Amino acid sequence: MASGLREMVVESVRVHMLSSQHVVILREAQRDRYLPIWIGSWEAQSIAMKLQGVEVERPLTHDLMASILEELGASVRRIVVSDLADETYRARIILTFGGDDYEIDARPSDAIALAVRVAAPIFATEAVLDRASVIPEADEEERLSVFRDFVNSLEAEVDVPPGEAGPGREGPLPGLPDDAPDQGGEGPGPKGSGSS
Repeated sequence: MASGLREMVVESVRVHMLSSQHVVILREAQRDRYLPIWIGSWEAQSIAMKLQGVEVERPLTHDLMASILEELGASVRRIVVSDLADETYRARIILTFGGDDYEIDARPSDAIALAVRVAAPIFATEAVLDRASVIPEADEEERLSVFRDFVNSLEAEVDVPPGEAGPGREGPLPGLPDDAPDQGGEGPGPKGSGSS
């Protein structure tokens, strides 16, 4: 595995109460550092359903993707939230097929939805974490209060009925400390309504 990667776990999938926008919160496995990523409602529902053990009668898109890979004999080695450019996260799905490794470009939400279905580890690059993560530390009370206020403004879990808004642009959270990327007016958070 490449250096500079940090293993992450899905902490939660939430809905911002004021904007009804969705966010997946990844937590670094070895320390108390969080990476919040705005995602579309379909992807949020897909991730949350799998985490909650909800079975569906017919396969959803991410279930279908996992089934196709399994039938072909390919396996997902890991997914990596690999970049943050133009206020949008990028991810890579690392597959093994026929003894060779392949890297597939993906939205983080799709990569995470696939990873939770096939029990593949989730990673983020140190560069992405340096730019967009939130670290709640005692000596950074202001930074913690921003994160706490944001999390407290979210509903507990995603429970979005099918047919609601489709996929959105995935980006960092608005209102983070000054060293976080600026959302401007186009971001997916409460200040904007961008889409991909």
